[in-house]
Amino acid sequence: MKRVTLVVLDSLGIGAMPDAEQFGDHNVSTLGHIVRSMPDIKIPHLKTLGLGNIDGVDPMVGRVSAPEGSFARAREASLGKDTITGHWEIAGIVTTEPFLTFHEGFPQEFIREFEKRIGTQVLGNYAASGTEIIKVLGPEHIATGKPIVYTSADSVFQIAAHESVIPPERLYEICRIARELLTGDWQVGRVIARPFIGEAGNFTRTANRRDFAVSPPEETLLDHIKNEGQKVWAVGKIGDIFNGCGITDSVHTQSNMDGVDKTLELLREDFPGLIFTNLVDFDAKFGHRRNPQGYGKALEEFDERLPELMEALGPEDCLMLCADHGNDPTYTGFDHTREYIPLLVYGKGLKKGVNLGTLNSFADIGATIAQMLKVKPTKEGTGFLDKLTDPRL
Repeated sequence: MKRVTLVVLDSLGIGAMPDAEQFGDHNVSTLGHIVRSMPDIKIPHLKTLGLGNIDGVDPMVGRVSAPEGSFARAREASLGKDTITGHWEIAGIVTTEPFLTFHEGFPQEFIREFEKRIGTQVLGNYAASGTEIIKVLGPEHIATGKPIVYTSADSVFQIAAHESVIPPERLYEICRIARELLTGDWQVGRVIARPFIGEAGNFTRTANRRDFAVSPPEETLLDHIKNEGQKVWAVGKIGDIFNGCGITDSVHTQSNMDGVDKTLELLREDFPGLIFTNLVDFDAKFGHRRNPQGYGKALEEFDERLPELMEALGPEDCLMLCADHGNDPTYTGFDHTREYIPLLVYGKGLKKGVNLGTLNSFADIGATIAQMLKVKPTKEGTGFLDKLTDPRL
């Protein structure tokens, strides 16, 4: 293959992993509970690629007799269920020591130093839903100018601010200060800027979110592709997740559909390498906000655009669709859920309808992409390219 387009449908888990209860998750299934909440959901193109044929997928999704793609489910080998561990594992790094979490809020020693560095006190410092905490603390933030800080079950330090009070560029500067401080005993996977607009009772988060992540501890698939002189295009928050490591070009997006548009623009260009796209709305707008109908409609919107992606592929292109964790919109709380993820693989030069079963790690995805692009193998993962190609050709 000359080029691979890997699209992460952020948080589209397909059923609880065997160890899910150890992560506090019981009977979770992001896709399954969406289709059961919305039985008339229309996702014919995802089904045509084989989404409903994946082992263990809720039968309500619906199987097809002759899938156009090949398909699998993948287990997460890393100890976690967050964005960074999921994406890093796809790219060949298995995280065996989970990132630190601060469910009870961050230590006062850190908060005092952070306040000193940014020149103001903060509000919050507890675990919360992002939309709920700005609803509660937004008016006080506007009155005082103090940024709102909060966390979740993930390894994150999130900073929310109204764009008229703390402009996005200043908010990013504050996040960089937090990123510098959050190391060692305080290290978290990501510092996230969460700008919002509006008035009390009607606050809305904007698309100016930015993630400030730690760098991967070693080279990933992305570095291997870049080192071979090929392109690695990061679409959406991919560049932030990998802290720019292994990225040759990056573009931020405003929404899922903007992410699809940007991906299609790149597919119209001629270059070898990887287009790595994250569609974050599934997770941020619907999973965390526990909105199964909204999630289902977002899947329908993506499904309508899927033929455009497939038709834009050249004869040496491959399209892969997967997720990075679950976020069951019918579950309690507001955090990610520990689930298998789906994998759909389509290419005009690849076999159709191959059931790849259950992959032992998300890293098998990256290992296969390395095989396709003929670059250095990833440290973790087992490639399956041989199952998708005809050795006689």
